[in-house]
Amino acid sequence: MNVMKLLCLAAMSLCAASQVARAGDAAELNVLGFSADGKVFAFEEYGIQDGSGFAYANRFYIDTASDKFLPGTPVRVQMEDESVGLDAARAEARKRGDTIVKEEELAANRGRLAGFNAVTETSADPFNMTVNPRPVFPPIDKQLEFKLAEISFGEIERCAGIGPAKGFKLVRVDEDGKAEVLQEDKDVPQSRGCPTGYRIGGVQTFFGDGGTPAYAVLVTVIRHGFEGPDHRWIAVTGQM
Repeated sequence: MNVMKLLCLAAMSLCAASQVARAGDAAELNVLGFSADGKVFAFEEYGIQDGSGFAYANRFYIDTASDKFLPGTPVRVQMEDESVGLDAARAEARKRGDTIVKEEELAANRGRLAGFNAVTETSADPFNMTVNPRPVFPPIDKQLEFKLAEISFGEIERCAGIGPAKGFKLVRVDEDGKAEVLQEDKDVPQSRGCPTGYRIGGVQTFFGDGGTPAYAVLVTVIRHGFEGPDHRWIAVTGQM
């Protein structure tokens, strides 16, 4: 009986170890904030890359009017030594990012996380989010509603054997039901790797003193990873 128990425990341990080994890499999200005038939105993602075990930290600085990256961005840092941890990667990314917009300015104008669905959330609608832009009750602002739809591009050359690679379409819906297309992919950007799905992860809003009211829709990118599905972040910005 004792031998059987030991065998069962060993089997369970192996199963658990196998499940851990197959875990993908879910990047942590850190919203850095907006520039004082609301014209720039910045965020950071960081984590330990599956497969290599290397620490990475990426920073994105986006013009909220054009939804384009600022010159010299994104900032991408990846260590090449497992013994060098996240703190070093993040510090290097911050150092480079400070030449674009100072961390202190962003922190002073962080805005508000009006809605958020963590990658571990399973009960929320991954393709729709509606928020009151700021905590004023009764609301004085028009609500923000965003809808996401995945676009299949079939199997592409760089992602052969993993199934259809996907892009997405994101629309903003006003209170009268009129839809404005914010982004509609025509192909799969190289920077996303081999994406297999997307979800709306959050909405960050900004109402600064004298600045331009702005928002950023944070989108989770689910992509094929070395040990399992990886989760990364992108943002689509706009002004209110």
